[in-house]
Amino acid sequence: MRLLRSDPASASREAPAGEHGSTRSLTGVQARHILGMRVDATSYTHAAEEILRWARQGKSRYVCVATVNNVVEARDDSRYAAVINGADLVTPDGMPLVWGLRMLGVPEATRVYGPDLTPVICEQAAAHGVPVGFYGATEEVLDALEANLTRRFPELEIAYRHSPPFRPASADEQRQTVESINRSGARILFVGLGAPKQERWMAAQKGQLRAVMLGVGAAFDFLAGNKRQAPRLVQQLGLEWLYRLVHEPRRLWRRYLYRNPRFVALFATQLLRERHRRRRGSRSATS
Repeated sequence: MRLLRSDPASASREAPAGEHGSTRSLTGVQARHILGMRVDATSYTHAAEEILRWARQGKSRYVCVATVNNVVEARDDSRYAAVINGADLVTPDGMPLVWGLRMLGVPEATRVYGPDLTPVICEQAAAHGVPVGFYGATEEVLDALEANLTRRFPELEIAYRHSPPFRPASADEQRQTVESINRSGARILFVGLGAPKQERWMAAQKGQLRAVMLGVGAAFDFLAGNKRQAPRLVQQLGLEWLYRLVHEPRRLWRRYLYRNPRFVALFATQLLRERHRRRRGSRSATS
């Protein structure tokens, strides 16, 4: 597996914006701002290379796996937007963000979906002897998740796992958690707390945990077999939200029936403004 060498030490997560609000992420791939939130045009191969490189170097990093829900949450909460935009990598987990990247001038953009990225990383971690950990979900889900992953990847070393309480942790509990993770030797930590909690948690631990943190949300339940994933065709059509809404209406109705239409309207406005700006720029250049 080829590992990239560059590791710019900068507080900024991106280069200056250019056409289409274009940037380069710290990992060198193209990025765009969708409603003010950065999304990186990464791939499974690129993401795995970066995550494994950081992990083997003992870096403290965090990776966000982004959907429309994250974008709307970031638009409504500037502090959450800063958390996402401060991530070391932001993958387009949902197809609407892939389409958004393509509309903003990145035609090669592809989906990097948390439940698919997790086994890709586990396979590479097993091959390179990098210990991993899991933080989130229930003990029953973690039992099934560990059994399924070690069956698929017998060489995978799961050095840490913890099901945190469904309440805010005390300062002492949080300190003990950080100490336990660092003591375990896990260099990649999958975080399954759900958005926006998991992104805020990872940002707060950066610099304290000697691990690369990946916020993969529902991937724990899917890979444990606790919940069914949408069929591939449904995913490719960008209709996974509808599949999940049908199966979990009480939990997800607000996320999808309120936030999805808002995203469509707001992103259409962003596209119109950017096209108007480009036309003005073209007229200025020829005058």
